[in-house]
Amino acid sequence: MKNAYVPRLKKIYLETVAPELKSEFSYTTPMQVPRFVKVVVSMGVGEAKENKKILDAAIEDLAHITGQHPVKTKAKKSIATFKIRQGQEIGARVTLRGTIMWEFLDRFMNVALPRVKDFRGVNPNAFDGHGNYALGITEQIIFPEIDFDKIEKIMGLNVAIVTTARNDKEAKSLLAKMGMPFRK
Repeated sequence: MKNAYVPRLKKIYLETVAPELKSEFSYTTPMQVPRFVKVVVSMGVGEAKENKKILDAAIEDLAHITGQHPVKTKAKKSIATFKIRQGQEIGARVTLRGTIMWEFLDRFMNVALPRVKDFRGVNPNAFDGHGNYALGITEQIIFPEIDFDKIEKIMGLNVAIVTTARNDKEAKSLLAKMGMPFRK
């Protein structure tokens, strides 16, 4: 594999970000440097209990956004107040790894996020305490892959970025150096 394709963001990580993180946190081995493990993109479609077409549209949108076929998610338990039964399909999710993950992160941080209405940056406190970052997007139309005229309904989606960072400080430094636009 002489001329194997390496995503732009991965090159940036390997050439500049990883050495900076290694010196910033004084790691002894390169394996201690935080890196991305996976990105999980999910959509909860509560209206799918009445209208199955909305779930199919959500799956189609997720497939266009991520370039990978989503998995339907089912309700884990029945909730009478929301008229949801156990095993009912109420959402979709995609787990991205490898090259597809790097390409998605690049498009997400540099193309999609700046297209959010009144965008002032993402929440710098949305870490889970273990170095993972979760972010909610209110409209799927911020992605250029989505044709505005062909969408069934404007829906939100969740993006969870899983890293090998041991704490939130390391993860925040990794994401900031990679270009995540944090709010000041």
